[in-house]
Amino acid sequence: MSDQKPQPSRFLTVDQAAEYLNVGRPLVRGLLKSGELRGVQIGGRNTWRTSLDDIHAYLDEAYRKTAARIAAGEIDDSLPGEDD
Repeated sequence: MSDQKPQPSRFLTVDQAAEYLNVGRPLVRGLLKSGELRGVQIGGRNTWRTSLDDIHAYLDEAYRKTAARIAAGEIDDSLPGEDD
């Protein structure tokens, strides 16, 4: 067995999280402020951080919710750009 301790998750700024998710900063800020994306305010009132683990948990939940909406017929299950 390895004696290495698991590395703590790296914290990301709002800009880094937005780049990782390929979305805009306002969306990430909104997700953080609503609690949909787990994060923490550090220092000043607009200094937010989130971890890669929290981003992955958010994505897992988003996939689950999307699959449930497709199964319920709430959204079209075809991919954008697909020809019927």
